Amino acid sequence: MHYIVIWIKSLRMPSIQQRENLMSLGLLQPGDGDLKFLLTGGTLVKVRSTSWQKSRYYKLQEDCKTMWHESRRTFKPKQTFSVEDIESLRHGRLSEGLQKYTHPSAEDRCFSILFKDHHKHLDLMAASAEDARRWVSGLEKLVSNMRSLSRQTKSEHWIFNCMRKADKNEDNKMTLKELKHFLRQINVEVDDTYAEELFKKCDKSKSGSLEGPEIKHYYDLLTHREEIDVMFKKYANSEGHMSARDLLTFLLTEQREQVGLGHAVTLINKYEMDETAKQTQHMTKDGFLMYMHHEDGAVLNPAHSAVHQDMGQPLNHYYISSSHNTYLTADQLKGPSSTEAYIRALMKGCRCVELDCWDGSSGEPVIYHGYTLTSKVLFRDVIKAIKDYAFKTSEYPVILSLENHCTVPQQKLMAHHMASILGEALVTTPVSSTMPTRFPSPEELKGKFLIKGKRLNKLNAVFSNNNSAEVDSVSEEDEAGDSKENGDKAKPKKAKIQLAKELSDMVLYCRSVHFGGFEHAKDSQAFYEMSSLKESKAFSLADTSGPAFLHHNMDKLTRIYPAGSRTDSSNYNPVPMWNTGCQIVALNFQTTGKEMDLNQGRFLANGGCGYALKPEFQRDPSSQMNPSSLSKGPWLQKKMFHVMVISAQQLPKVNKEKHKSIVDPLVRVEVCGVDADNASKETNHIENNGFNPMWNESFRFLVHVPELAMVRFLVEDYDSTSQNDLVGQYCLPLTSVQNGYRHVPLLTKRGDVISSAGLFVHLMLLDTK
Repeated sequence: MHYIVIWIKSLRMPSIQQRENLMSLGLLQPGDGDLKFLLTGGTLVKVRSTSWQKSRYYKLQEDCKTMWHESRRTFKPKQTFSVEDIESLRHGRLSEGLQKYTHPSAEDRCFSILFKDHHKHLDLMAASAEDARRWVSGLEKLVSNMRSLSRQTKSEHWIFNCMRKADKNEDNKMTLKELKHFLRQINVEVDDTYAEELFKKCDKSKSGSLEGPEIKHYYDLLTHREEIDVMFKKYANSEGHMSARDLLTFLLTEQREQVGLGHAVTLINKYEMDETAKQTQHMTKDGFLMYMHHEDGAVLNPAHSAVHQDMGQPLNHYYISSSHNTYLTADQLKGPSSTEAYIRALMKGCRCVELDCWDGSSGEPVIYHGYTLTSKVLFRDVIKAIKDYAFKTSEYPVILSLENHCTVPQQKLMAHHMASILGEALVTTPVSSTMPTRFPSPEELKGKFLIKGKRLNKLNAVFSNNNSAEVDSVSEEDEAGDSKENGDKAKPKKAKIQLAKELSDMVLYCRSVHFGGFEHAKDSQAFYEMSSLKESKAFSLADTSGPAFLHHNMDKLTRIYPAGSRTDSSNYNPVPMWNTGCQIVALNFQTTGKEMDLNQGRFLANGGCGYALKPEFQRDPSSQMNPSSLSKGPWLQKKMFHVMVISAQQLPKVNKEKHKSIVDPLVRVEVCGVDADNASKETNHIENNGFNPMWNESFRFLVHVPELAMVRFLVEDYDSTSQNDLVGQYCLPLTSVQNGYRHVPLLTKRGDVISSAGLFVHLMLLDTK
């Protein structure tokens, strides 16, 4: 923690010294022109409408993590935002605002800054294309480097910033009053007596304020981690350090890792900051703390943070991250439609998006929720956005699920736009040169788009001269595999629509057909013919015909979508659908809650690529598994999951508007899987301490089918009179959990990392008789 020592010696450092420290953290590289450009700053035009386009001066502040910009508001002439709050940057006229309010000639001068938690984004225009490039390049470097910092480093950033804010008169000292303000900033409530005792203990000079080494002493007292000290002292048998052999003993005994001495040496080289200790292959306490806060000490197996599963299996052997009514950003009746919703879903790893297509009044097809008051967005613009962002997070295939309500002329335009915009990335011919008998694999379809929709004839027509008519009628009820529910008036079930050959021919591996039962599907459906089921139908089938449902999904794709009655865009529980092997379990990505937490957790492993290989017993035709009744079989592998919730660090305030509001945290641990495995247990709440609460409470969970189980950690702010508020959450597959002492990162309700916060736990997944 050598860098924090330098920071604390002076709460306000000269910029040169500060930049040197940021170079040591990797936030700034010597001679980096783009970052120097940001520190100098410049004038940008902020775009809100055709008439509201104002020049504002923007610059990166000396801490190199806060952006400052001027404002014309009398009460707030200067405004700032943190680089950590930036979700992404978009170079060009990619936002709807810039497309609508700026001229195409300004394409290279425009860029947008998008923020986490759906805060309003910034649309900006630079004086030149080169300036725009440097703004985007510099900010992207900062954002990328911030994200790559260890949690320990981010924690120290956070504490330092809170100290600076507490120094009200900016005199580089902390009075008792400022100390109390600082404690509230870091979310810990202490009585006046304790605050005075802590202050006096550090005020060695008896000056009535803390400065320099006294603030460093105060920081050490505040951030002392007793639970880490105990572990370190137990294994540090080499003059107060851990030798490589000591560290290996810790890894084998406490972490239950099957590793050798070479791995311990690798960890020392990776995390130890003291060069002398590193040369002797020793680890200091600071190095050990750095290891515990990094990915090797995290709850998620680091091997699972990259693609590690076999990606050469047929497409239907995977769960596929899927979105319902992707275009909506709010409710299903009058909410806005937006290309931004597609971008956000794709950037979160979604691999199947939905396009509800209708005739547009200008002759161009549009996307919106039919028969409702939701706004409309051009089909062409959506396809462009999908093309630009489909493979930034994952290189594996994206399925475009078409809900086609258009007339033939506009269907032809749809086909034209997809062909011209997606180009060779659009799969228009089978991967094999002969009639396929199974799906291609995600590996074979890397960087490709598949179209899901109606087709006029069977796929074997591609390999014969039996071409379909230019236009023919198909049943619209099959468009979703069931009649589409809009929560408003719907078309008659037996309605027919005309289908253009150009659009029909684009559908190869995902032909939408009506679901007529499992026996009918087995006898009459080809592997590439798939049905979509509304949630009520799917849950009923899972309850009454679990094994048949499971076998149906062994060679066919099934899509599940929310009931039309969910006009508020709420979601159903996806876990029972995964338990029956359903691949495309479509959820409303715009709606936060447990269901989306579980979805993010399901696809957290395997590099977050949006594809998760189903367990062998969901792919093997000889499997007799019934998710509802746990008969004996390879799926039944009883485990006892031991969880000890030890402590939490730097939990954010839930109610930031209330200056004196302090969190009363409790931790809930949930296991979600087959019915027999669903369980939830929680700690007691701790009053007025969001900074370093300690619980040391233990739980046990009996898990029957670990390959289908998910574990979800929640931190809540306890309230005796109303529902608890969410502080943070984290969800992952049980099979991706690392044993031993682990740090659990915390995410916001929208799935963004809370950079400084986390849980410290001890976990053990053991065989049981």
